[in-house]
Amino acid sequence: MAGDGSVWRLVGPLAELSQRRCRLLHSSFGRGSDVCLFYLQGRFSAMDARCAHSGGPLCDGDIEEADGVLQVFCPWHDYDFDIQTGKSQTGLQVMALMVSKRTFFTIANGPA
Repeated sequence: MAGDGSVWRLVGPLAELSQRRCRLLHSSFGRGSDVCLFYLQGRFSAMDARCAHSGGPLCDGDIEEADGVLQVFCPWHDYDFDIQTGKSQTGLQVMALMVSKRTFFTIANGPA
Protein backbone atom coordinates (compact mmCIF):
# COMPACT_ATOMS: atom_id res chain seq x y z
CA MET A 1 0.00 0.00 0.00
CA ALA A 2 1.28 3.46 -0.85
CA GLY A 3 1.36 6.25 1.74
CA ASP A 4 -1.73 7.88 0.23
CA GLY A 5 -3.97 4.85 0.87
CA SER A 6 -3.83 3.59 -2.70
CA VAL A 7 -2.90 0.03 -3.59
CA TRP A 8 -0.85 -1.21 -6.55
CA ARG A 9 -2.43 -4.27 -8.14
CA LEU A 10 -0.85 -6.72 -10.57
CA VAL A 11 -2.92 -6.64 -13.74
CA GLY A 12 -1.19 -9.11 -16.05
CA PRO A 13 1.54 -9.82 -18.59
CA LEU A 14 2.54 -6.99 -20.94
CA ALA A 15 2.51 -9.24 -24.00
CA GLU A 16 -1.12 -10.18 -23.39
CA LEU A 17 -2.39 -6.78 -22.24
CA SER A 18 -0.89 -4.93 -25.21
CA GLN A 19 -2.94 -7.02 -27.67
CA ARG A 20 -6.17 -5.03 -27.13
CA ARG A 21 -6.89 -1.31 -27.25
CA CYS A 22 -9.23 -1.50 -24.28
CA ARG A 23 -10.01 -4.20 -21.78
CA LEU A 24 -12.37 -4.30 -18.82
CA LEU A 25 -10.73 -5.24 -15.52
CA HIS A 26 -13.27 -6.54 -13.01
CA SER A 27 -12.83 -5.48 -9.40
CA SER A 28 -13.42 -7.71 -6.40
CA PHE A 29 -15.14 -4.66 -4.84
CA GLY A 30 -18.00 -4.81 -7.36
CA ARG A 31 -19.05 -3.35 -10.68
CA GLY A 32 -18.71 0.25 -9.48
CA SER A 33 -14.96 -0.27 -9.02
CA ASP A 34 -14.22 -1.86 -12.41
CA VAL A 35 -11.46 -0.29 -14.52
CA CYS A 36 -10.84 0.21 -18.25
CA LEU A 37 -7.23 -0.49 -19.20
CA PHE A 38 -6.26 1.17 -22.48
CA TYR A 39 -3.23 0.40 -24.64
CA LEU A 40 -2.95 3.15 -27.25
CA GLN A 41 0.02 4.52 -29.15
CA GLY A 42 2.37 2.26 -27.17
CA ARG A 43 1.16 3.51 -23.76
CA PHE A 44 -1.03 2.07 -21.04
CA SER A 45 -3.58 4.19 -19.20
CA ALA A 46 -6.50 3.32 -16.94
CA MET A 47 -9.71 4.93 -15.72
CA ASP A 48 -13.05 4.12 -14.13
CA ALA A 49 -15.01 1.76 -16.35
CA ARG A 50 -18.33 3.59 -15.85
CA CYS A 51 -19.34 6.96 -17.27
CA ALA A 52 -19.79 9.70 -14.66
CA HIS A 53 -23.08 10.75 -16.30
CA SER A 54 -25.23 7.60 -16.18
CA GLY A 55 -22.84 4.71 -15.58
CA GLY A 56 -22.45 3.66 -19.22
CA PRO A 57 -19.72 1.13 -20.06
CA LEU A 58 -16.73 3.20 -21.25
CA CYS A 59 -14.87 0.09 -22.44
CA ASP A 60 -17.58 -0.30 -25.11
CA GLY A 61 -17.18 3.31 -26.29
CA ASP A 62 -15.49 4.67 -29.39
CA ILE A 63 -11.91 5.89 -29.01
CA GLU A 64 -10.93 8.95 -31.02
CA GLU A 65 -8.07 11.43 -31.16
CA ALA A 66 -8.83 15.15 -31.42
CA ASP A 67 -6.11 17.82 -31.27
CA GLY A 68 -3.63 15.27 -29.93
CA VAL A 69 -5.94 14.14 -27.10
CA LEU A 70 -7.19 10.56 -26.97
CA GLN A 71 -10.78 10.35 -25.78
CA VAL A 72 -13.26 7.58 -25.13
CA PHE A 73 -16.94 8.30 -25.83
CA CYS A 74 -19.64 6.72 -23.70
CA PRO A 75 -21.82 4.51 -25.93
CA TRP A 76 -25.01 5.56 -24.11
CA HIS A 77 -25.01 9.36 -24.41
CA ASP A 78 -21.74 10.18 -26.22
CA TYR A 79 -20.03 11.92 -23.28
CA ASP A 80 -16.29 12.26 -23.93
CA PHE A 81 -13.48 11.51 -21.45
CA ASP A 82 -9.77 12.23 -21.88
CA ILE A 83 -8.08 8.84 -21.52
CA GLN A 84 -5.11 10.31 -19.64
CA THR A 85 -6.90 12.64 -17.20
CA GLY A 86 -10.49 11.32 -17.01
CA LYS A 87 -11.83 14.84 -17.70
CA SER A 88 -14.75 15.52 -20.02
CA GLN A 89 -15.45 18.67 -22.00
CA THR A 90 -18.86 18.62 -20.29
CA GLY A 91 -17.28 19.24 -16.87
CA LEU A 92 -17.77 15.65 -15.70
CA GLN A 93 -14.79 13.54 -14.67
CA VAL A 94 -14.00 9.90 -14.01
CA MET A 95 -11.01 8.78 -11.95
CA ALA A 96 -7.84 8.22 -13.97
CA LEU A 97 -5.43 5.73 -12.42
CA MET A 98 -1.65 5.61 -12.50
CA VAL A 99 -0.22 2.70 -14.49
CA SER A 100 3.32 1.38 -14.27
CA LYS A 101 5.02 -1.12 -16.55
CA ARG A 102 7.47 -3.47 -14.92
CA THR A 103 9.65 -5.99 -16.74
CA PHE A 104 6.82 -8.31 -17.73
CA PHE A 105 3.69 -7.08 -15.99
CA THR A 106 1.45 -4.04 -15.85
CA ILE A 107 0.19 -2.78 -12.52
CA ALA A 108 -2.45 -0.16 -11.77
CA ASN A 109 -2.62 2.11 -8.74
CA GLY A 110 -6.01 3.05 -7.36
CA PRO A 111 -7.88 3.55 -4.12
CA ALA A 112 -7.72 0.77 -1.55
